[in-house]
Amino acid sequence: MRAVQVFQRRAHQVSRIVREEGVRQLGARALRTAAKRLGADSEVFPVRLEDVRAADITAHKPVVVPPIPADGSLVVNWVSTPPAPGSGGHTTMFRLIQHLESLGHTCRLYLYDVYGSRAVDHEPVIRSAYPGFRGPVLDVADGMADAHAVFASAWMTAYPAFNDPCAGKRFYLVQDYEPWFFPVGGLSALAENTYRMGFHGFTAGRFLAEKLRTEQGMAADWFDFGCDADRYHLQENTVRDGVVFYARRLAPRRAIEIGLLALELFAERHPDIAIHTYGEKIGTLGPRHVDHGLVSPDRLNDIYNRCYAGLTLSMTNVSLVPHEMLAAGCLPVVNDAVHNRVVLDNDHVRYAPATPHDLARALSDVVTTPDFATVAQAASASVSSRSWDAAGHELEKVLRRELLV
Repeated sequence: MRAVQVFQRRAHQVSRIVREEGVRQLGARALRTAAKRLGADSEVFPVRLEDVRAADITAHKPVVVPPIPADGSLVVNWVSTPPAPGSGGHTTMFRLIQHLESLGHTCRLYLYDVYGSRAVDHEPVIRSAYPGFRGPVLDVADGMADAHAVFASAWMTAYPAFNDPCAGKRFYLVQDYEPWFFPVGGLSALAENTYRMGFHGFTAGRFLAEKLRTEQGMAADWFDFGCDADRYHLQENTVRDGVVFYARRLAPRRAIEIGLLALELFAERHPDIAIHTYGEKIGTLGPRHVDHGLVSPDRLNDIYNRCYAGLTLSMTNVSLVPHEMLAAGCLPVVNDAVHNRVVLDNDHVRYAPATPHDLARALSDVVTTPDFATVAQAASASVSSRSWDAAGHELEKVLRRELLV
């Protein structure tokens, strides 16, 4: 049965490519796939070129907002890449969506998939990974229905959100400065261009809002990171004996190379301390290394509670990880950068220059902290009031203000 479903999905992908891009483009994709299997450096372009071609970003369209019902309930379209289980960015988006739904608003999810899969192919994964979401899962390539607000949620989704003729004021959930994801060139320019489409930004943390206002002239509000205290919390009678690092090669902004070198230096100084890594399997770092690979959030809380410190590097906007570590009494060691200090704003975070030796010294300082149990209690308490409900309330406040509700 599974094989039949995969075959049907691939058939739909092929038919869509032929329908939208022609037989020549299907052949080009086949050549790229063959080249990749032979080791060539090739990948699918992250945005459809026809969407880029259609977007004259200097010609902003008139804002048309349908009448809002007497009860104030809103309809919001969200344009997203296919959500993956465990994705931090998608998790934050669904937290905001579910908060709006809890207040009586309707949210629709429109998927933007450059690989040609249909929304129906992704829906089972979405329902399983984000069971609180109640809205429909649709395909943005089929066009969007009118809404009061339309949200882009990543740079490539801004293009279909800009081009689609549906009614609705355009907003932009910005969780990182995505031009930084690429070397200076075409992709970084295409990502940066989306900040000039006339959308209203809603950013993860103050740093991004200030950067977009100052450098791009983009209207933007921001929300504080929440923390899921039900999932990340102190556990009783747990012995701490290690440090932990989120290691993922496919996220260059998390600086895995520097982190692993720092851990090697740390292990030389503290051979008695266990080293935990998660995110993906990376191989051995010595006899006290525990390579967890991909883990569930609940398992992650167990790991944090076994560790004094967590090495969490962010070369762009900070991730959800530092607050989750703090909730579990694990002190984050973070590369010292303005974007990290502005967003985290927490006295229990330890900052160090992004060099292996400096980061290793910071880890050493944490594991030799006297009376660590008291420190862990204080660190956990420092994020106990951080709620994702506050972010959701801020979003609804921005929507009502901008839509004149």
